[in-house]
Amino acid sequence: MITGSVTWTEGMAVLGRSASGHAVQMDAAPAVGGSGKGATPKELTLLSLGGCTALDVLSILRKMQVPFERFHIDLEADTADAHPTVFTEVRLVYHTEGPGVEREKVDRAIRLSQDKYCGVTHMINKTARMVVISEVNGDRQEI
Repeated sequence: MITGSVTWTEGMAVLGRSASGHAVQMDAAPAVGGSGKGATPKELTLLSLGGCTALDVLSILRKMQVPFERFHIDLEADTADAHPTVFTEVRLVYHTEGPGVEREKVDRAIRLSQDKYCGVTHMINKTARMVVISEVNGDRQEI
């Protein structure tokens, strides 16, 4: 079981606290009464997706002994126009750089995360189309 708490701090701002003691400030967007004192819950959901799949891919690349020097993921999400404004499409661009990095291994690691390991991916897949792009040393392709 995963637990946590969310406590109102002021205005539309709340403080989320995980069972492991980590805190994250959240706030509504200024357009809907927030004051920009923290990330919105949807922003955190998108970042959770990125963190989940990044940790998978990094672990798999290390096990495959892929000599990467830099790795990051760019994320974008479109939302439904009407409530509930769930994600309808999410785009992930995995950037992996380093001499000797083999595309086949990177793409396999990404596919394993997307298809098998990342629970956040599987939750978001219930409402959103996922577009996954792998960029290895500047060479980009959809997978």
